[in-house]
Amino acid sequence: MTTLEQTSPAASTASAQTMRVHPVDEVLPFAKLATYGFQHVLAFYAGAVLVPIIVASALKLSPEQLIHLINADLFTCGIASIIQAVGIGNIGVRLPLLQGVTFTAVSPMIAIGLAVGGGTEGLLSIYGSVLVAGLFTFAVASYFARLTRFFPPVVTGSVILIIGVALLPVAANDIVVGKGPNAMQDPVLLKNLAYAFGTLALIVGIQRVFTGFMQTVAVLIGLVAGTLVAWALGDAHFSEVANAGWVGYTSPFYFGWPTFSITAILSMMVVMIITMVETTGDVFATGEIVKKRIAPEDIGRAIRADGLATFIGGVLNSFPYTCFAENVGLVRLTQVKSRWVIVAAGVIMIILGSLPKAAAIVAGIPHPVLGGAALAMFAAVAVVGIQTLSKVDFNNHNNIVIVSTSVGLGMLVTAQPFVANAFPAWAQIIFGSGITLGAISAIALNIIFNHVGKVHSPAVAGRPGHTLVTLSDVNRMGSAEFARTFGGLVENTPWVLERAYALRPFADTIALRSAFHDALLTGSAEEQLQLLNSFADLGSESDAGNAYLLDHADAGIDNEDLAEVNRLAVAYRKHFGFPLIICAHEVERYERVLATGWSRMANSPTVERSAGLIEIAKIANHRFDKLVANANPIASSHLVQLQERFA
Repeated sequence: MTTLEQTSPAASTASAQTMRVHPVDEVLPFAKLATYGFQHVLAFYAGAVLVPIIVASALKLSPEQLIHLINADLFTCGIASIIQAVGIGNIGVRLPLLQGVTFTAVSPMIAIGLAVGGGTEGLLSIYGSVLVAGLFTFAVASYFARLTRFFPPVVTGSVILIIGVALLPVAANDIVVGKGPNAMQDPVLLKNLAYAFGTLALIVGIQRVFTGFMQTVAVLIGLVAGTLVAWALGDAHFSEVANAGWVGYTSPFYFGWPTFSITAILSMMVVMIITMVETTGDVFATGEIVKKRIAPEDIGRAIRADGLATFIGGVLNSFPYTCFAENVGLVRLTQVKSRWVIVAAGVIMIILGSLPKAAAIVAGIPHPVLGGAALAMFAAVAVVGIQTLSKVDFNNHNNIVIVSTSVGLGMLVTAQPFVANAFPAWAQIIFGSGITLGAISAIALNIIFNHVGKVHSPAVAGRPGHTLVTLSDVNRMGSAEFARTFGGLVENTPWVLERAYALRPFADTIALRSAFHDALLTGSAEEQLQLLNSFADLGSESDAGNAYLLDHADAGIDNEDLAEVNRLAVAYRKHFGFPLIICAHEVERYERVLATGWSRMANSPTVERSAGLIEIAKIANHRFDKLVANANPIASSHLVQLQERFA
């Protein structure tokens, strides 16, 4: 009896249930949870404390008040992250998303605080607006979630890409130890670059050399190692540890009862609307990373958690909360997808928020070391955006305009942050952040181009100046017209065209292309043999009059190797009963065909039939691209430029 036969039904059921656990819901061993959670806290810490530091400095708060703000921030971050990751009913998206204070709120909060003279009075005015904005966000979450149809991959991919690229200056500022978030540091010390590059090199090296657990904690190891080296060289200081207390708690309304101003409340509500857009992008980005489909109700749960966390922040002396994009990059980099890691990070932050000495130790990480690690994490977010954009139909010129314009505007205010100063105070909320401006641009342009008025269908065949076949035309075609238009993709093989036609309507050109791929895989052995034999032998007289020879001409089939290729093709057909099929676009030199072709004669007919079908799919792919490029020369040119820009 085999091992499989000896396995009990109960064991099989248990095994199946174990296999059905999604990586997001996997509960890791305690040691891993603690380690991965601490890694998230280290990656998040600088961004978490930066907002209280900036606000306290602008409002002229005392050092003691600043320490309390930092502890309150960490404590509330922990609570907010646990709510988002664990979920309470319809609150919390249950994904590995860490919560942090939104940078979008920094400028409005400073303006609100200074409007009443700064100091404690300024804080109380801020907290009044934060409380109301939190309730507002919670209340409108369901309505905002219904708008997800306005967030297709062209929008979410653009927003995610902008988030990743716009965060890179934050890492750069840490590396050069910039004096402010918008400052250009000059001169730059070589030792700071050495710390940053050394940390980055160690992270990359660990991910290249190691696998498994060591690979997933590469960022943590880089941060610890970089800090130890800096401490040994006298560039990491922990003097504040001795001055910090052992235990410190944040009490509700520590600074006094909040005050309420209509202007302040409206400003903070605008901030939270923008934050909803950013949260939507972060949720979609995380969904891409962990391979979970994001539904409208997921967006609603995430935004409700933001609203609840923001309200709690107003009570516990903190600020508005959102999903932290920095830690999305860490999930992408480490591929640790469990949401319980975020719960562990939340617990650690609550502890740090209650232990000022522990927080002071973490605060001792040198900025260049932190910046080196952040560089890798933030760039990883941008990669997720590029992956999402790969699903976009760029044969539709509208989508090229949406991506290029939104990315361009987002980078404008990222590269030149003082552009915001040219606008009125109310508009600086939008123009003060590349993420905000880019996200709003992507959403607005998608509505204008793809939802308002006549939506133009992309052309898929023909040439400008002649009758063009659009996607809408294809969806209205009869089977005979469909076969005449696209028969050349598959050598006019009837069964492939019939099955591709049956998959109408096509949402975009990507779906149309995929229809031919899917059709190829549904054929019986006899039908597949018919398709294979519809292609002529390489270099034969029969090949001279059809498009197959044209596909190969540019690859050198008509050179001195022709006779040898022909001999191989004849032998191949005689042995297998169907022609040797090669996609010319995948061939750099025909010597490689000759070198490997004869060895393939030892393969089984089944293996070679599969290889031939794969080559046919590639040929159909390139022919389809040529059809679309001929119909959309401008869009195709823009697409090439876009690909080269992000290559």
